Amino acid sequence: MPVGFWHHFEGEETVGEACVRAHVRYVRECGLDMVKIISDGYFARPVPDSIRTAADWWKLEPLGPDHPFIADQTERARRIVGELGAEMPVFYNVFAPFSVLRNSGGEERVMRDLREDREAVLHALDVVAQDCALLTEKLIREAGCDGVYYCVQAGELSRFSAEEYRDMIRPSDLYVLESANRLSDYNILHCCSWAGDRNRLELWRDYPAKCVNWGVYVEGLPLPEGRFFFGDRACLGGFESLHREGMNHKGLLHNGTEEEIRAFTRDLILTFGKRGLILGADCTVNNHIDPARIRWVTETAHSI
Repeated sequence: MPVGFWHHFEGEETVGEACVRAHVRYVRECGLDMVKIISDGYFARPVPDSIRTAADWWKLEPLGPDHPFIADQTERARRIVGELGAEMPVFYNVFAPFSVLRNSGGEERVMRDLREDREAVLHALDVVAQDCALLTEKLIREAGCDGVYYCVQAGELSRFSAEEYRDMIRPSDLYVLESANRLSDYNILHCCSWAGDRNRLELWRDYPAKCVNWGVYVEGLPLPEGRFFFGDRACLGGFESLHREGMNHKGLLHNGTEEEIRAFTRDLILTFGKRGLILGADCTVNNHIDPARIRWVTETAHSI
């Protein structure tokens, strides 16, 4: 019964060799069956200073394979695959293009520019999609990742209508995901609810991926029902993990007793069944969590 949890790293552990060592130590301390490499330090793609107005987004050009944003992430993945790839599958976190663009240009600015000069921002979105697809190719072909953990966002009820999302955002989402699927048969779709806001899950229902991870507790869609909502595909999740600035991680994994966590794990497996289930969380767990809490899950899952 496979188990996979992950969290962000802080300080020097977000870059270089310290980042590699932190991933390896965490995975082994927790007894996990897979590793999802966190893209800490690379949420934002570089944007030239010359892009100041909405119309300036027309100037954005692809980074190319030698840019540190691409090359350094590929090297991070290659090093971690070298350490853990013989023991377990390795996935790398890749954000969808709109998430990268708003992390790079700023949330308010990108939304404002999208209203002011839609075509210019959509051009920039196409450029970022090329960068993300290139990164995905290098992660799988050169670094040796088994696939990507593809994070789609911006589906909140308050952001876009369903029609707006499908018209403006969906093409770039699928450009990267379908590129990944040409390279690997094992990509995971993460329908992210990191801010605690409900999403229009139907927007992502038909996105092609072998496994789906969503905010079970935020969306109010339990694993058994979600399995059929997403077309009887493999599901990753089961444990609550809501993180937002000013809020704590919630749920049993972070706050329950050992007995409660082990009992919940057994009940979850017996309710869902073993087929097509990977135990994990809605999103990242707290980066200061005691590894023993996760071992209670892995030990119980492996015993069933």
